[in-house]
Amino acid sequence: MRCVDRDGTEIIEGEGQKKLVKLLYQSVPGRVILRGLTKPWVSKAAGRLLDSRLSVCLIPRFIKANKIDPDDYEERKYRSFNEFFTRKIKPERRKINRDPNVLIAPCDGRLTVYDIDESSRFQIKGRPYTMEELLKNRKLAKRYHGGKLLLFRLTVGDYHRYCYPDSGIRSENYMLPGILHTVHPIAAHARPIYKENTRTFSLLKTERFKTILFMQVGALLVGRIVNRTGQAATARGQEAGMFQYGGSTVILCMEPDVFTPDEDILRNSKAGAETVVRMGSRIGCRKV
Repeated sequence: MRCVDRDGTEIIEGEGQKKLVKLLYQSVPGRVILRGLTKPWVSKAAGRLLDSRLSVCLIPRFIKANKIDPDDYEERKYRSFNEFFTRKIKPERRKINRDPNVLIAPCDGRLTVYDIDESSRFQIKGRPYTMEELLKNRKLAKRYHGGKLLLFRLTVGDYHRYCYPDSGIRSENYMLPGILHTVHPIAAHARPIYKENTRTFSLLKTERFKTILFMQVGALLVGRIVNRTGQAATARGQEAGMFQYGGSTVILCMEPDVFTPDEDILRNSKAGAETVVRMGSRIGCRKV
């Protein structure tokens, strides 16, 4: 899938990551390795390693490979790779759009917008899914028919903390357990990844955008999705949680007749291209 910046510049993703995903999902040896990698104990073991002091040595190479600018982030000494991976960005590097009629991106990532139709399927990473398959809840899925699904794909080099897209009252978190798989688009041609990924979602009741379904999807070697818990009032741009190591996905589901995506995002999505967005930036507005 093509990836485009907001100014129209095409983004080229690293060939190394693409080759690795192809190996795992499109070859017999790769699928044998994948069966081992998706076992829960493997993901937990990887998480423990990345939490250890031994993993600090991975940080310099990771920064170089993903062209990360350390000046964007709070200055501190990291005791593990995961501490670095979940680093906090300086507030001035991700300014929050405060226009109450604007919906903001909850995270850094590659955004695609889909229509949620009552009778048809929509594409998530190249494969068809229904809302019921995604949520495992027919009644809740029906609530969003006629609305929009916003899918934000995070790469390993992205900022892996995410915020609330608008102020409101948040429900409890609901968890849908599953096998952890990569969210890279190439993987979608091999198996339906969202039926096997761990998903966590909450419902955010807002004043201007009705009730937004806010979902986080874990990926291969991501053992933890760390969210705030319990019903509570939330503020636009307030930190909602973070992913541990790995490429991951955030999804927003919007009810019918409340949200209009920005024209460039809508145009790119219809052309089969992802749009690069940054946390806190405008991605659309209230439908009037």
